[in-house]
Amino acid sequence: MRLYVNLDHVATIREARKTDEPDPVRAAVLAELGGAQAITVHLREDRRHIKDRDVLLLLQTVRTGVNLELAVEQEVLDFALEHRPMQATLVPERRAEITTEGGLDLSGEGRRRVVAEAVSRLRAAGIRTSLFIDPDAAAIRASQEMGADAIELHTGEYSNAAGDRRAEQVRRLRESAALGAELGLAVHAGHGLTYENVIPVASIPEIEELNIGHSVVSRAVFIGMERAVREMLGLVQRAAGRSGR
Repeated sequence: MRLYVNLDHVATIREARKTDEPDPVRAAVLAELGGAQAITVHLREDRRHIKDRDVLLLLQTVRTGVNLELAVEQEVLDFALEHRPMQATLVPERRAEITTEGGLDLSGEGRRRVVAEAVSRLRAAGIRTSLFIDPDAAAIRASQEMGADAIELHTGEYSNAAGDRRAEQVRRLRESAALGAELGLAVHAGHGLTYENVIPVASIPEIEELNIGHSVVSRAVFIGMERAVREMLGLVQRAAGRSGR
C-alpha cells in the first residue's frame, strides 16, 4: 500500500495571501522525509492553487515521483506531455467547485472518445495513466477498455456517509476494487480520507495506492508535515498489514 500525499492545500494557504509561502516544494521534502511514496498535485485550468512553476520545481526535486492530476483539457494535457510526470491522473474539473466533486463521466460515447485519446497520448509518452472514477462497474470496465494503467476510486461518498450508509459504501468500494484488479487495472483510491476514516479503505486488499491531502495538511498545521505524514502512513500500513498485504 503506497501513500501519495497531495499538497494542493499548502498552495491554497499560500494563495490566500498571494505570497511565496508556504511553499509546496518545501512541503514535499518534508512529506518524503515522513515516508510519502510520491507527491500528488492538481494543476487546475484556473491555477487556483498549484502553479506551473510549482510542478516544474517538484519534477526537479521530488525523489519519489510526481502524480500530476489534470483535466482532459488541451493546455494542461500538453503541459503533462512536455514535462512527463511519473503518473498522470485524469480528473473531472468544474470552475465553480471547491474541490473535485465526483469521478469522470464516462457514460457518453463522445466523452469516452476524448478521454481515450488523452490516455493514448499520455501512455505513448511513457506516462503511467490513471482515471479518477466513481466506484461503478461500468466506469471501471470503460477505463479498462480505454487502456488506462490504473483507476482511482472516488471515496467522497464513503467519506461523507455514516452508519449503515458508510458500511454500504465500503462494500461498494470493495466490489469495485476487486473488479478493477480482475480486469488487470491497478487500483488506487482517494478523496475525503482522514485519520479517522482511512482504515476501512486501506484494508481493502486490491487497493495499492491512496492519495490523501487535505487531512494531512490540516494536521501538519499543528504538528508539522513530516510527523503528519508518518502518522498517516502508520495507519495505512497497519491496515494493509491486517489485510495480508
